[in-house]
Amino acid sequence: MQDLVNLLSKFIKLVAIRLPDDVYTALKELASRENSHWGKEIYSIMFDNINLALEKDVPVCQDTGVLMFFVDAGADFPHLNVLSDAIHAATVKATEEVPLRPNVVEPFIEKNTGNNVGTRLPWIEWNILPHTSYADITLYLAGGGTSLTGHAKVLPPALGFKGVIEFVLDVISGYGLNACPPFLVGVGLGTTVETAAILSKRALLRPIGSNNPNLMAASLEKILYDKINGLEIGPQGLGGSTTALAVHVEYSARHPATIAVGVSTGCWAHRRGTIRLKSDLSYELLSYKGVKL
Repeated sequence: MQDLVNLLSKFIKLVAIRLPDDVYTALKELASRENSHWGKEIYSIMFDNINLALEKDVPVCQDTGVLMFFVDAGADFPHLNVLSDAIHAATVKATEEVPLRPNVVEPFIEKNTGNNVGTRLPWIEWNILPHTSYADITLYLAGGGTSLTGHAKVLPPALGFKGVIEFVLDVISGYGLNACPPFLVGVGLGTTVETAAILSKRALLRPIGSNNPNLMAASLEKILYDKINGLEIGPQGLGGSTTALAVHVEYSARHPATIAVGVSTGCWAHRRGTIRLKSDLSYELLSYKGVKL
């Protein structure tokens, strides 16, 4: 198992230090469109920060978050039985060696565990793929500021998509400053608060530049993107023409009596990466072109 632990630890380090290609490209595009003086200054500082992290081999943000793993594992992946243990061991190893800031606090004793492992953390969401022998592992580093923005609510369906839009805008206008804009906005739609919340988090995992394949959902993404940028929160909340990196909507079918809405955000340093592990532990980094561990 140690080879798997070492590989995952290196992957955690990569995600903490290097922004994925789509996020970097989106930041460049937003910076070119920003109109405000202070917004332009903020983008310049952001890119200095990105370059220094790579140069000095240190995390791009001091808040390295709580580690959340989303695992699409083949039923025939030979390391499936030890994958959870390997993720926990790799988290401890990366916390010491990168280093990552210890962020895991046990809530009933108010004690930091010191190694980013605690009750049900790192968080692991499992999806088993039949007749498949590889595993796609997506890591998201959930920082404090972006997590403070998270909200979910069950609405009466009579409010329709107008109610959905109003709820999302209320959340972003009231709490978005915490998320270090420009941010990625994930919106989940479903029946209950927990399904909407997890779908909003999964929406953050999609590559920036992708659209929901459902044309109506894609239209909602565009409406929300325009309205959020129209708030002119701007880079780091100092005002400006660019506030959202993107808006992604994910949904499930719902109960006829409810429409649940979840909102999650990812900050400008949206640290999310995907690695595909094959049976022999060879790998492909799906979020980083031309990068090796």
